[in-house]
Amino acid sequence: MHLHILGICGTFMGGIALLARQLGHHVTGSDANVYPPMSTQLEAAGIQLSEGYDAAVLQPAPDVVVVGNAMRRGIPAVEFMLDEGLRYCSGPEWLHANLLSDRWVLAVAGTHGKTTTASLLAWVLAEAGLEPGFLIGGVPRDFDVSARLGAAPFFVVEADEYDTAFFDKRSKFVHYHPRTLILNNLEFDHADIFDDLAQIQRQFHHLVRTVPSSGLIIQPSADAALDAVIAQGCWTQREQFGAGGAWAAEVLAPDGSAFNVLIHGEKVGTVRWAHTGWHNVNNALAVLAAARHVGVPVALGIAAVSRFGGVKRRMELRGEVGGVRVFDDFAHHPTAIATTLDGLRQQVGAQRIVAIVELRSNTMRLGVHNAHLAPALAAADRVVVFAPPDLGWDVAGVLTPLGERVTTCATVAEIVALVVGESRAGDQIVVMSNGRFGGIHQRLLAELAQLPVGGCQ
Repeated sequence: MHLHILGICGTFMGGIALLARQLGHHVTGSDANVYPPMSTQLEAAGIQLSEGYDAAVLQPAPDVVVVGNAMRRGIPAVEFMLDEGLRYCSGPEWLHANLLSDRWVLAVAGTHGKTTTASLLAWVLAEAGLEPGFLIGGVPRDFDVSARLGAAPFFVVEADEYDTAFFDKRSKFVHYHPRTLILNNLEFDHADIFDDLAQIQRQFHHLVRTVPSSGLIIQPSADAALDAVIAQGCWTQREQFGAGGAWAAEVLAPDGSAFNVLIHGEKVGTVRWAHTGWHNVNNALAVLAAARHVGVPVALGIAAVSRFGGVKRRMELRGEVGGVRVFDDFAHHPTAIATTLDGLRQQVGAQRIVAIVELRSNTMRLGVHNAHLAPALAAADRVVVFAPPDLGWDVAGVLTPLGERVTTCATVAEIVALVVGESRAGDQIVVMSNGRFGGIHQRLLAELAQLPVGGCQ
């Protein structure tokens, strides 16, 4: 069967393409911006890519058009598809019909930590010899691909609450029908499609309704927004993680890099790993509970967690020059920014943390979380924010509580020049963006390398 995917270079749709190819389908695709690493990954799998959305990308007509949620009415390829009566579906719809319907689905949902938690869960299942399939909105370093068919029955999916397609405004995750569901946390996000938290909670309630009574829902012990979701109706056994939950942690290192795992207060093992922050400790607890649900012994799970390599673009060290380390982090919500910086502070002590922030997500660009932005950045010694002229609100004014620590810049070149000029050995530079950010990581490292020996202050 020939599938053409509109919007193929997004992580999710690119994953759909890889899975369809592994199932033996002929896959082509188009996107407005075709660039690495996704384009390279797709081309290596034998998938032909086209740039743009002209009607010609659907000629000759494929057997089915898989429509990404970035597609809108008025796009030439979309109008051609509808006018010609081509068969079409959304990515989540295709995934369920062609792959998930006969699998034991383990889904990870929540505002924060989905990618890391789903990657860790897939890794633990793989280490247990279960050969899971997975579709993740990032690239786990232990697999180096975002999607894999795997062997039946287990399939791990990152369950996003964003809408499905222009013709299906339900959240993507209602299509997945998980048997094991991790609910990491819940806050207001995606202000471009949700008016308030209550609308997101309604979608999460729809997700909870799809979990069978013989399944398992794993949730934090203290999250009022998720408690309200469960209060709308739940027909499934639940386990809780965190303080007061069945699964808890006794932290042995302040940065969360070592902790004892407790089940109902009894120590069952110790995790020592390369990751930091309470958010990651909680991610690990949730994964251990989910893995046990499919038969992975807790001791084996703890050993696998300790070997987890992490996820690209989640506090990924991109390089070190002259004692200055440059990290790439996907954080694009105040809570994610705060937890990432707090974890790093616990790890590096008094060393200087420089946070470079791109306010790129729709919610952040709209200024919805402005009141929380300055407190989220409080752990950084220096804050540099990308504020292009079209942003539409006063970043400097919002960040006034941080005083002289903050500088706003209108271009990436300005940011690079400023940060490199101020750099000193021991600096921890954290670039926070959910996009490419003009290749800023490589530019920083290249400019740092051009400094004379001992040039970092």
